[in-house]
Amino acid sequence: MSDVSGFLIPAGFRFAATRAGLKPSGWPDFALIVADEAASAAALFTANRITAAPLHVDKEHLRATGGRVRVVAINAGNANCAAGQAGLDAAYATCSAAAMEFGCLPEEVFPSSTGVIGVPLPVEKLVKALPVVKAELGAESDHFQQVAQAILTTDLVEKTAFLRLEIGDREVRIAAVGKGSGMIHPRLVPGQAPAAPHATMLVYILTDAEVEPAVLQGMLNAAVEVSFNRISVDGDTSTNDTVLLLASGASGVKIPAGYTPFAEALKQVAKSLAKQIVADGEGVRHVVELRVNGAASDAEAVVVAKAIAHSPLVKTAWAGSDPNWGRLMAAIGNSGAQIEPERIDIWFGELRICRDGGRALEMDVAAAHAYLRQPEFSISIDLHQGEGSCIFWTTDLTAEYVRINADYST
Repeated sequence: MSDVSGFLIPAGFRFAATRAGLKPSGWPDFALIVADEAASAAALFTANRITAAPLHVDKEHLRATGGRVRVVAINAGNANCAAGQAGLDAAYATCSAAAMEFGCLPEEVFPSSTGVIGVPLPVEKLVKALPVVKAELGAESDHFQQVAQAILTTDLVEKTAFLRLEIGDREVRIAAVGKGSGMIHPRLVPGQAPAAPHATMLVYILTDAEVEPAVLQGMLNAAVEVSFNRISVDGDTSTNDTVLLLASGASGVKIPAGYTPFAEALKQVAKSLAKQIVADGEGVRHVVELRVNGAASDAEAVVVAKAIAHSPLVKTAWAGSDPNWGRLMAAIGNSGAQIEPERIDIWFGELRICRDGGRALEMDVAAAHAYLRQPEFSISIDLHQGEGSCIFWTTDLTAEYVRINADYST
């Protein structure tokens, strides 16, 4: 699903990126995704109560157009957050300039930003770069890859996912591109929802299916709930987190509400990208899949998973491949979920670690240590409280993470 192939790029979109001069490194930092015609759109945004200027504009524009987007303008190197009215003015100026270039309404432009918070965005650099990036637009895989590269910040690798779906005698394509490495604990909510407590995660999912915005939003909500809302690198929720889903309709295949094959395909693509984001977490040496079962509800299972994923003591133990399962127990007990300590069971992979709330007689410390030395491993927990369950992906916490974030802005 992650192999870049031209024939997997959805029809109806063009892509390009350029150097606008926002990144100190001089690398590409401004990208466009342009729909040939205004595409159906659905989006989810950060639940952080401090929200970047482009997200305010995005929500306003989606309401104004009834869920239609023609141009996505993404800059890296500056979050355009905590900049007051100047930040909003910069986002609006980007939309106005893009609308002039592409002959669309300013409300059909969807701006996104990622980078350092609290620094004014030099929007004149983006406006100047627009004709340059417009001239480079194309629909091939290398154009798509330009976007994947330009939106990176502390990321070490590009993140893309692709899928083809046969519907009758026609083909529908889904492609996704994203970024995220640190400040990763997405808690995404619809743009129309009230804010609730989310380096920035930006995700753009494209399809050439024909889907009405309301249907698209429902499918995106379901896909995000089992993917991007199930990952955490450091427990910090960004001010800029955004997931945008666009449907061009260029395939001519109409997807009705409740069409399961398309909804499941969307979930597959979202999970692939979510796992790639975790794997590229800042300083990460271990990727951990948490499987929580037997909770009083699915929501309670997520509460337990997050308590574990956000515990510095647990995460540093993973960094050292230390099978200190007592830290897991402490995190579970501190989660606030319904538990009975004497009923908890824990496994590292297939290795039984805890039985009935105490150390399992068959626990092999050397084998457990060796298992945790793998780059990827799973931990299963059974609370024996009900039928609730979840799968959650997270990471260890290393000295390299501290180094990266100790001098991020300098």
